[in-house]
Amino acid sequence: MRGRPPVQPVSSRRRSPYRGYVYVLPAFAVYLTFAVLPALHTAYLSLFDWDGVTLGDWVGLGNYREILRDSVLRRSVFNALVLVVFFSFVPIVLGLTMTGLLGRYRRPGMGTYRFLFMLPQVVPLVAVGVTWRWLYGDDGLVNQAFRVVGLDGVTRAWLGDFGAALIAVGLVGTWVLSGLCMMLFLSGVQKVDPSLYEAARIDGAGPVREFVSVTLPHLRGELAVALTVTTVAALASFDIVYVTTNGGPGEQTTVPGLLVYRLAFSEGEVGLAAALAVVLGCVILAIVYLVNRLSRSQS
Repeated sequence: MRGRPPVQPVSSRRRSPYRGYVYVLPAFAVYLTFAVLPALHTAYLSLFDWDGVTLGDWVGLGNYREILRDSVLRRSVFNALVLVVFFSFVPIVLGLTMTGLLGRYRRPGMGTYRFLFMLPQVVPLVAVGVTWRWLYGDDGLVNQAFRVVGLDGVTRAWLGDFGAALIAVGLVGTWVLSGLCMMLFLSGVQKVDPSLYEAARIDGAGPVREFVSVTLPHLRGELAVALTVTTVAALASFDIVYVTTNGGPGEQTTVPGLLVYRLAFSEGEVGLAAALAVVLGCVILAIVYLVNRLSRSQS
């Protein structure tokens, strides 16, 4: 019809450049309120000698110097690094091994098998800690199993032994996180083109060579995720340690997360606890950054 202006297509209409920010504003507000501001407040508190009740005294970086001097604080960091081996490296190796054995095969009962491996992820960590404290007890299943096979001399109070407590806690973390790693890797195997395996077999590759040359390179993204999640779980561990040993015997299983709790709520050293939390957060962020950077460079 004459006199009516042509209708412009939607793509040619002028759009506000700020329209997208309106949609992300609620999520950003929640993130700012419950993540960024508490982190900044924690960093601010770390500069004071404060008991949580009275007015604090400004000490600047004194709390951070105390972390470097205090043997208990240093020991907690060392314990966390030991747990990284059991919470991260061992589960990843076990997950890769199980993926190599099960990833490309379809057998009856595979769904049940995967469910059993994933079960620790849906059980609360407090329940996991209580269960393993019973298993490690004097009359627990671990000692009973050793007695059945005639190894009575090996039995001990595993969580109360100075030489075995940290390893015992670490094995709990291995049990919890191995299923997660396996499920991540199994999901990654599904995206591998089957023709690559056929080509590898034509070239004479065996199962091990197939896994190393075909499967493993396609799991770089899943490996980065698994390494990040499990390392953070080790460095920020609290639930399992608190329920099983509460840091004992002595300070053999004390970790930074547990020490932050003790300093803040038991010893009234809120400023020192905040400083340790800041250091722990920086270490975790640095590790996450390095893992992501390495993953991108490899891909």
